[in-house]
Amino acid sequence: MKRLNILVLKSYVNPFIATFFIAIFVLLMQFLWKYVDDLVGKGLEWYMLAKLLVYASATFVPLALPLAILLSSIMTFGNLAENNELVAIKAAGVSLQKTMRPLVILTIAMCFIAFYFSNYILPVANLKFGSLLYDIREQKPAFNIREGIFYDEIDGYVIKVSKKEPDGQTVRNIMIYDHTGSMGGYSLTSADSGKMYMTKDKKFLLLKLFNGYNYNEKQNPANDKSYSYPFQRIKFAEQNVRFDLTSFSMTRTDEGLFKDNFQMLNIKQLRKEIDSLKKQKDSAQKKYAYDIFQKFYYLSENYKKNSKDTSTKSIVYKNQDIISNFRKDDRNKIMEASVNFIRGTKESVFYYNEDQQIGKKYIARNKIEWHRKFTLSFACLILFFIGAPLGAIIRKGGFGMPVVVSIVFFVIFHVLSKTGEEMVKEGVISAFSGMWMASMVLFPVGVLLTIKATSDSTIFNREAYAMFFGKIFGIKNNKK
Repeated sequence: MKRLNILVLKSYVNPFIATFFIAIFVLLMQFLWKYVDDLVGKGLEWYMLAKLLVYASATFVPLALPLAILLSSIMTFGNLAENNELVAIKAAGVSLQKTMRPLVILTIAMCFIAFYFSNYILPVANLKFGSLLYDIREQKPAFNIREGIFYDEIDGYVIKVSKKEPDGQTVRNIMIYDHTGSMGGYSLTSADSGKMYMTKDKKFLLLKLFNGYNYNEKQNPANDKSYSYPFQRIKFAEQNVRFDLTSFSMTRTDEGLFKDNFQMLNIKQLRKEIDSLKKQKDSAQKKYAYDIFQKFYYLSENYKKNSKDTSTKSIVYKNQDIISNFRKDDRNKIMEASVNFIRGTKESVFYYNEDQQIGKKYIARNKIEWHRKFTLSFACLILFFIGAPLGAIIRKGGFGMPVVVSIVFFVIFHVLSKTGEEMVKEGVISAFSGMWMASMVLFPVGVLLTIKATSDSTIFNREAYAMFFGKIFGIKNNKK
């Protein structure tokens, strides 16, 4: 029995590692395809890209791990059944449940590891990944002046060169527009040729110009026609210009600005955040109710002051039409005040409802993330109990039929998960029902497949279906 357990574990581990890293690689390619425009041309160092890919890979584990468990379990038992090893094991008196026992223990262990990863490692990975991706997307493109194109990436300057020599330093017919002057100043520098140098720390660009002119024309911001500024033109044989390139360097944003996002929190922090959001929502509701009461009280006091009956104990209106109980000169004022009160109340109700909806969505997203910490672990166990009996039933190993079947079930699981999540965000169902929808649907499927595999069911046997429909339609099988 010990050798059998080792055989089953060896047959499972290799496909699991292969499928897990293949899934991570496919998701990484999808990520690069999505953000290729934000990564190319930024002049990023290789270690920055490596860190980004490592953090991104960590965030893809919740998708790759269940898929790897499903596919590897199908492949393992499919190979055993296809090579008749599973038949030999059953002939030796070992049931399918005992054969699955070491993998069940391993899967349960991976469930605990997945929970630890989801609760402690994934929030940190999301924080690092989100902050680094934000900085890269905000990063300016690398400094690159091209021939015949106005370059405006340097703050306050626009540069154009007509030709760049092959040495990469010599440039011809240079024009530099300077917009850094105050009071609407305008400055233009043109030169026949020049040399471009970058400092060693790449913080400054040094441009040595030859045979050119400086044009300077100041504008009158007050549009005073009686006072004018002179137009200046200065000729030079050689001039040095320095440009600050510190804005092109990679600057990291404080990660503390991102840490309050629901994806960056663990279970304890999410529970605290949910309680805080609920208290804020209740406090806003009470404050709004008090404000409405104050407005209504103020309006009713004005009615009392303008009423013919000035009794301090109570007001008894003679006519059912309340407005007729007031003086003619006060009716317009009362009507105007009432209309303004209704308009203001309607507007405040609209904005209050918007704030409440936003607050509910924040609470729902935190609840979704809280339940996700548990659903990931439970999904691994459910998909194993779907994959293992499926492999024993279909009796096919390799990357053919198992891949097709696993993709079908994983798509079903993913669609149910996303559907439940969106329904929770819209407030249609509770967070528990939405996040556990996929597990509740697939759990009976796993139980049914395990029972069928134990009883050697022919649920995926084509010959069994051919015989069944042949009996119904009277078709005889002529094969001998």
